Amino acid sequence: MFYQLLKYVVLGPLLRLLFRPRIEGLDRIPETGPAIVAGNHLSFADHFLMPAMLRRRITFLAKAEYFTGRGVKGRLTAAFFRSIGQIPVDRSGREAGQAAIREGLGVLSRDELLGIYPEGTRSHDGRLYKGKVGVAAMALRAGVPVVPCAMIGSFEAQPPGRRLPRPHRITIRFGEPLDFSRYDGMENEKAILRAVTDQIMYEILELSGQEYVDRYAAEVKAEEAAERGERASGRGFPRLPLS
Repeated sequence: MFYQLLKYVVLGPLLRLLFRPRIEGLDRIPETGPAIVAGNHLSFADHFLMPAMLRRRITFLAKAEYFTGRGVKGRLTAAFFRSIGQIPVDRSGREAGQAAIREGLGVLSRDELLGIYPEGTRSHDGRLYKGKVGVAAMALRAGVPVVPCAMIGSFEAQPPGRRLPRPHRITIRFGEPLDFSRYDGMENEKAILRAVTDQIMYEILELSGQEYVDRYAAEVKAEEAAERGERASGRGFPRLPLS
């Protein structure tokens, strides 16, 4: 009930006013039955924009940090994400990834829509990064179609570090559903999982027009953070003679 209240009374009208979203290919979302919607992830606002525009309810796998924050803000954020039915996902290791797959399969087993960002984290620079294979594992195990989705303009509206979004026209573009039934029974083959994931990421790339980076976003973020730390401490610069 809270989900419907937010969608049609509170957030939906506000988001339409703020972002004037243009929706393309909405008819490509199956009207019934389970399916995965896999998209790029450019902004915190993505969590709300796509669900507000879809006719069907969609459940996203959200990072666990949204549910474990401290203080008043942390508790309010956790309560909000729980009330709209989002699922916390621990991203700290391999077993955590398997737990996320199990949670996603549970959503699909109820004939619902599952939303996932294959990059595993928000893009920090607006580029599209290599996808993780969890999306392929869920699609093959559940035998469901994958609808690629591109958010365009949400990075400019609310880039990382910006607390409140600025008004900006946003396009949400859905591609043709991808059918991977030809890989039935091959969901444990690493090469197949990688090929399916790469195909999904290619379709997102075609829809979004982003620059593609064939590396995981989390790795690039960590490297850039380390470089910033070195520069701040002076280790990233050549030492000058004192005399």
